[in-house]
Amino acid sequence: MDKLCFIDFFYCCNCEKIPIFRGVFLGRESFEELMREPLRIVVAKPGLDGHDRGAKVVARTLRDAGHEVIYTGLRRTAQQIIDTVRDEDARFLGLSSLSGAHNHLFPKVCELLVKEGLDDVIVFGGGIIPFEDRDSLFACGMKAIFGPGTPTNEILQFIEQACEISDAGVGQNGTWHWESSA
Repeated sequence: MDKLCFIDFFYCCNCEKIPIFRGVFLGRESFEELMREPLRIVVAKPGLDGHDRGAKVVARTLRDAGHEVIYTGLRRTAQQIIDTVRDEDARFLGLSSLSGAHNHLFPKVCELLVKEGLDDVIVFGGGIIPFEDRDSLFACGMKAIFGPGTPTNEILQFIEQACEISDAGVGQNGTWHWESSA
């Protein structure tokens, strides 16, 4: 008789590990296809903004989708964020700002990424960012801006699509960017 016992993210059936994802059995092939290699994603709060609920929701969404998420915490300098991206070998960087300083902070982070040779990192942002400010943020290398009310599955769709684009990094001069619904 086969016994199932919960072991971390696997069920063990006669000592053979069979992966599950979020408590749903997916079978070996579909799970391995879904989770080939988790992406390393840094979520950061630059500047003096002390509101991090949205950043934590995004971080948890990305984590629940199987990615490795590093949340930097509040009030980080641009250089601290760059150091974290480099040290963690992150593929994506999510920035959050609710303070209105996005036009200064986001381009500074993008500039430092390129300067430090991390031009293949894909940068996205979120927060209270007016539509009229978004073009200048795209011009500095950001690939998506998500406003209040953006469904979390849209962020996951962005991540998936951005992975398929060869020149989506902040310093790779690609023209593609995500058109957010919010």
